[in-house]
Amino acid sequence: MRKHPLLTYFTLSYGITWLCWLPYILSETGLGLLPIRYPEILGSSQTLGVLPGGYLGPITAAFIVTAVVDGRAGLRLWAKRLVRWRVSPRWYLGVLLVVPVVAVVSTFPLPGALADFRIPGATVLLLYVPMLVMQFLTTGLAEEPGWRDFAQPRLQARYGPLAGSLILGPLWGAWHVPLFFSEWADWPNVDWLMMAEFVSSAIPLSLVMAWVFNRTNESLPVVMLFHASVNTVYSLVWEACFPSLDAFGDSVHTLAIGSGVAAVVLLIATRGRLGYEPIAAREFQNTGAR
Repeated sequence: MRKHPLLTYFTLSYGITWLCWLPYILSETGLGLLPIRYPEILGSSQTLGVLPGGYLGPITAAFIVTAVVDGRAGLRLWAKRLVRWRVSPRWYLGVLLVVPVVAVVSTFPLPGALADFRIPGATVLLLYVPMLVMQFLTTGLAEEPGWRDFAQPRLQARYGPLAGSLILGPLWGAWHVPLFFSEWADWPNVDWLMMAEFVSSAIPLSLVMAWVFNRTNESLPVVMLFHASVNTVYSLVWEACFPSLDAFGDSVHTLAIGSGVAAVVLLIATRGRLGYEPIAAREFQNTGAR
């Protein structure tokens, strides 16, 4: 673990999460090989089927590896980023406004999307904040202490921000692959191209999130809010805006388009640095992290 902390982290993240997801994938909500069906809580079987694995994987792996490799000093730095709320309000406002705008605008290139566009109703708007809070406390809190708080600093300190994000992106996306064999991805209406596009879209999205992470002085709350905003828009608002489009397949197209354009713009504007400052790397390395 001390010799290969990143390899250990990814192995543990995948292993713990996929082991927790296995019954859900094999149940009637997935491949149907087990005669069990997960009950719906908060309107979805994913609450019990997906969330436990999501929580136990990345964050547990990050905690274990950090404790073993870096000790108390590493854990303090890891936890400090997790509660780094004090950043400029423009970052919070920017995330809340830019994410839904980009999601909608990047849908317009799809055939029939412009004619299909609708303004969301009052019910959707009223549910937006509660959904955002729930996504922040579930997906954001479960995943980002691992992917961005643990892996991102190590990868970009070792390989640079661009190469580090290009490594993290597909690994983060591929972590979701078993869920494609469940109702999370509307199984069995899934094909390999859809799966490949989802994993590929995680690469430019990872570049954008790396820029947010670096430019906010490695603030996990802002990154978690960004992740929560993406999930909230696509799980609640996007389908209301484009009722005739495919809820999962077409949303993956727009995610790839929007994050791809944003990543290219950021790479050009930052010359590939994505807001990364070597000072942060030195602070990280001073804890003994590898």
